[in-house]
Amino acid sequence: MSYSVGQVAGFAGVTVRTLHHYDEIGLLVPSERTHAGHRRYGEADLDRLQQILFHRELGFPLDEVASLLDDPDADPRAHLRRQHELLTARIETLQKMAAAVEHAMEARTMGINLTPEERFEVFGDKDPEQYAEETEQRWGGTEAYAESQRRAARYTKEDWKRLQAEADDWTERYVALMAAGGQPTGEAAMDLAEEHRRHIGKWFYECPHAMHRCLGAMYVADERFKAFYDSSRPGLADHLSEAIAANADRHTA
Repeated sequence: MSYSVGQVAGFAGVTVRTLHHYDEIGLLVPSERTHAGHRRYGEADLDRLQQILFHRELGFPLDEVASLLDDPDADPRAHLRRQHELLTARIETLQKMAAAVEHAMEARTMGINLTPEERFEVFGDKDPEQYAEETEQRWGGTEAYAESQRRAARYTKEDWKRLQAEADDWTERYVALMAAGGQPTGEAAMDLAEEHRRHIGKWFYECPHAMHRCLGAMYVADERFKAFYDSSRPGLADHLSEAIAANADRHTA
């Protein structure tokens, strides 16, 4: 009983071109040929093809497959041990890649999950994600960014209202402190700076004092952040930045 190259390709789930290539390199030479030169494969050929495909599935290159099948001195167990090591290393690499892709997908798909009506109710005419794309470009690869996105995706309209109410209350008290002549390095200002840091940690991501200090510097260096804070009271961004630095100093001294 023999089979044509097309039949064998159908049995094995490979292409006719693959079988032609195996024949050309001497890996699987059909045991018969018709008068017209067409390949015919017997039972022994099919057994060999099964072994070839098994080793290919394990990741062995074709020259090693030929060695395993044709060299009487070849130690299949040694080859398998080596391939196991290679596959284990590859699996570890692929797992890391998958985790990185998953992290990126998670960060991209999460965000503020509110309807347009709810957004307006909570934030008014302000767009809470105005700088979302830039934020992702600057910090998209950090755990803090991913954590912030994870939390934001879970918040309901009521959560955002509570967050906003806390922020508004804090702003009113900071403006009152400045109006009363409170200094950035004073106890009251530093306490409000600490409250600001904890607000970030409560609602968005863990914010150690060193990170908070960097944020404070950005509130002054970036004109948009500066304009946001100064819209509540001129000079608030600089005042808060100094208070954050002083608060960081007293907690890290």
